[in-house]
Amino acid sequence: MKKKLSALLGCVLLLNMISIPIPASAQTLTNDTKHYYEDWKETYLRQNPYVKDETQYYVFYGEKEYAEAHSTVEVTVSEAHGYGMLITALMSDYDSEAKNIFDGMYHYYLAHPSSIGSHLMAWQQSDNGKALVDSNGADSATDGDLDIAYALLLADKVWGSSGEINYRQAAELVIDDIMKYDVSHDDNILRLGDWAYDVDKNDKYYTATRASDFIMQYFPVFYEVTGDERWMQLYDNTYSIINHFVEKYQTGLLPDFIIKDSSGEWIPAPANFLENENDGVYEYNSCRVPWRISTDALVGKNEDAKKYAETVNAFIVKETGCNPEKIMAGYTPDGKAVADWDDLCFTAPLMLSAAASGDTKWHDTIRKEVLDIGVDSYFGNTIAMLCLITDDGGWLVPETTAAKLNGDVNNDGEFNVSDVVLFQKWLLAVPNVELKNWKAGDLCEDDRLDVFDMIAMRKHLIAGQSITKEIL
Repeated sequence: MKKKLSALLGCVLLLNMISIPIPASAQTLTNDTKHYYEDWKETYLRQNPYVKDETQYYVFYGEKEYAEAHSTVEVTVSEAHGYGMLITALMSDYDSEAKNIFDGMYHYYLAHPSSIGSHLMAWQQSDNGKALVDSNGADSATDGDLDIAYALLLADKVWGSSGEINYRQAAELVIDDIMKYDVSHDDNILRLGDWAYDVDKNDKYYTATRASDFIMQYFPVFYEVTGDERWMQLYDNTYSIINHFVEKYQTGLLPDFIIKDSSGEWIPAPANFLENENDGVYEYNSCRVPWRISTDALVGKNEDAKKYAETVNAFIVKETGCNPEKIMAGYTPDGKAVADWDDLCFTAPLMLSAAASGDTKWHDTIRKEVLDIGVDSYFGNTIAMLCLITDDGGWLVPETTAAKLNGDVNNDGEFNVSDVVLFQKWLLAVPNVELKNWKAGDLCEDDRLDVFDMIAMRKHLIAGQSITKEIL
C-alpha cells in the first residue's frame, strides 16, 4: 500500500504541479447572458475616481455624470450596489476580474454606512466633483441591505472567507442589523428601511411595507446561517400577505406599498404615501416582484411562490395576448393599466414567472424580447441581467453552515486513507471519479484543489491516526 500511494504521489507531482480551481457553481451560462454581462459591466460599472488608497467600485444609476452636468449629481444607490455585488459574485465562474470588482464594491459599501444601522448601507450617494458623498439622508433601504447580505454569503461560497475579507462574518453582521432595524417585530414585516426603526406606532409608516422587498428565497437562507427563527416567522407572515393579495385580486399584481388598515387587513397604500400618486399600484417598485417571488419557486421550490407565479403569469398572458410589447409599465392590483408604454424592468421579471409556471412558449417569447431590447437603462438592464442569470440556472444558494476542512472528500463522515486515494485519483483526472465534498479537500484554504492540499491531507492523516504510519 505504501508503494502504491507513493507512486500516485509521484505521478501527481509530475503533472507540473497541477492546480484545479474549485468551481464556483455548476452553472452553464448561455452566450447571450455572457454578452449581456459584458455590455452591463462596460455601461454601468464605475470605479470611484476620488479614492486613492484603495479600489472602490459602484454601479452608476444616474443619467449624467459630474463632468457632464458640472454640478452635483446623484450617481448610485444601495439598491444598485446590492445588484452589482450579486451580479459580480454570480459571474465569478466567467469573469476573472470578478473577485477584484466584488472586493472593490465591498470597500465602497464600508465607506458609506447608514447613520442608523452601522452595518447597513446609506441609500444614496452623489458626486460633487471632489468626492462621492451620501445624499438625501444617510439611512438605508431594505432591498439594498438584503441583497448586500446575500451577496456576501455568495462571496463566501465562491471565494471562501480565509483571505483579506471575511465575507461570511461581514454577511452575518449585515443580517443581524437587518433583523434589528429593517424588520418590524410587532407585525413580522419588512420595514421600508432602517429609518422606520423608531417611528411612532401612530405614524403612517409604522405598519408599511414595500412589496419589492419580498425577496423570499433569502429568508430561509438567513435562518440557516444565523439560527434566528424570526427569519422563518418573517417568511411565513410575508407569504400570508402575498397570498392575501393573490386571492383577493386574482392577478398577482402587488402594489408598490402595502399598509395595514384599522381592521388589520393588508391593503394598497394611498396615493402619494411615500413617492408618488401610484404608490398603491403595481409600478416601478413592484415590477420586480415576479422576479423576486418566482425565484423562490424556481430555487426554493416553495408552493406559495409557484401559486403566485402562476397567477401573475395567467393574468399577463390574457392581458397581452402573448405579445410582450403589450406588457404595460404599471397596473392597478385588479389589472387595469395605468400606463400606455412598456418598459424592460416590467418585462424581464415576467420571464421568470413564466418559467416557474412551466409556460415555455411564453417564457421564450419574453426572453427574446429582453435580449432584443439591448442597452436601455440602469434599472431595466440590471434587473434583466439578474433575471437572465437566474433563467440560465446560474442563481446560487450560499453555504449555510461553515465548511469543515477535514479531508473527508468522500463525505462518509470520517477521514481515512480512502479519502487520500480518492483525492489523488481526482487530481489525476481518473474517469468517473468525483469528490462528494470538495471543500473538505481545500486544506490550504486558498480556494483551489492542488497537490499542496493532497500533501497537507497526507500529513493530516498521519498526524490524526496512529495506524496511518504503518499503512503509508
